[in-house]
Amino acid sequence: MGARYEDWMRQARRDLRHARNSLESEDYEWACFAAQQAAEKAVKALL
Repeated sequence: MGARYEDWMRQARRDLRHARNSLESEDYEWACFAAQQAAEKAVKALL
């Protein structure tokens, strides 16, 4: 259970990568959504 923060950070990085890919594809709605998800997961990792 102690390493759960690593799972959250791994997922956050994946979501951020997805956001960047969506931005490059000019799929702005998905880029925003994925960036927001990445931020939430990174905060969870910190908490």
